[in-house]
Formats: sequence, C-alpha cells, structure tokens
Amino acid sequence: MNLDLVLASGSQIRAELLRNAWIRFDVIVARIDEDAIRRALEAEEASPRDIADTLAEMKARKVSDKTPGALVLGCDQVLAVDKTVFAKPQTPDEARSQLKMLRNRSHQLLSAAVLYQDGEPKWRHVGVVRLSMRDFSDSYLDGYIDRNWDSIRHSVGGYKLEEEGVRLFTQIQGDYFTVLGLPLLELLNHLTLTGRIDG
Repeated sequence: MNLDLVLASGSQIRAELLRNAWIRFDVIVARIDEDAIRRALEAEEASPRDIADTLAEMKARKVSDKTPGALVLGCDQVLAVDKTVFAKPQTPDEARSQLKMLRNRSHQLLSAAVLYQDGEPKWRHVGVVRLSMRDFSDSYLDGYIDRNWDSIRHSVGGYKLEEEGVRLFTQIQGDYFTVLGLPLLELLNHLTLTGRIDG
C-alpha cells in the first residue's frame, strides 16, 4: 500500500480533486460518529469553525493511529447560517426545509483539513466561503430536489455547486475548492513547502 498520503474520507469529490492534482494517495475511511460529536460540540456552543476543525482532526487522528508513518488527511465541511449549523439532509423533506431556510439569504461553508502523522497534528486549515442564494420559487425547489436527490443527499445544505445547484446562487465569495469540501490550494502549498511533493 502506498502510504505517501492517506485520505481519511470516502468523499468522491475530495478523491477526484487530489487525483486531478496528481497527488498519490490511499483511502481509509475514518469510522467516527459524526452526528454525536457534532451534537456534543453544538451543546457546548462551539463555533462552526471549531466544529469543522474538530471533526476533521478526529478523522485524521483515528486513521493515523492505524497507519504508522503515513501522512493522513482528515476533512470536514460545515454549513452555517447565523448560529445554525447544517448537516447532510437525511430525507428530501429535510433538504427542502434546509434550502427554504437558505433561500434569499447568505450563509458560510467552512471546509477544514487536518494532516496527522504518527498520532500528531502536523498542519491544519479552515477555508471559509460566503454564498448568497437567490429567491427561487417553491415549484423550482420541488423539481430541483426531485431531479437531484440521489446526489444532493451527500451534500451539506442539500446542494452541489458543481451540478444544478449552481442555479440556486446569485453570488459566491471565496475559493471554489473550499466549496467542494477541500481547501486544495492551501494543502498543495503546504505539501510543496515541506518537500512532500515537487514544486
């Protein structure tokens, strides 16, 4: 097994971003109870930034403990509007409710990445993007969910910007890779500066 880098995530889009950047890696999905951890952090009134960072770190640490010597990348993404933190919708009705709450207002996506090696944190970054949704109609929303449920159920907030979800927005301020769930430029800069990849 190539342990140059281990991605502690089953996210297809994160894997695709790393492959497209010509980064060699293996995948070992971290098995943690994200919902329970998120609820505990919310009960402690942790900030959305801290929630994303903590979840990313727990994933990286869990896999790092099982892969001595490997550099392990843990990631997590949190959507925040005011003080409400969104998770991936479990049902089409939940997606509809989330998107109605986001309609005609702005929210933040926070994408955390943490690198661990031999059980120790080596690097971390939380990218933040501000997105503004348009005032779409209920009929468009219903059709959007019907057409896209199989895909958007894997996405916080119930949309994917790289697909039809882009039609829900009027403005995006920030890095596109961060929207997709991985602050890729910052990660690549770190890997280059530390000599782990050529640059």
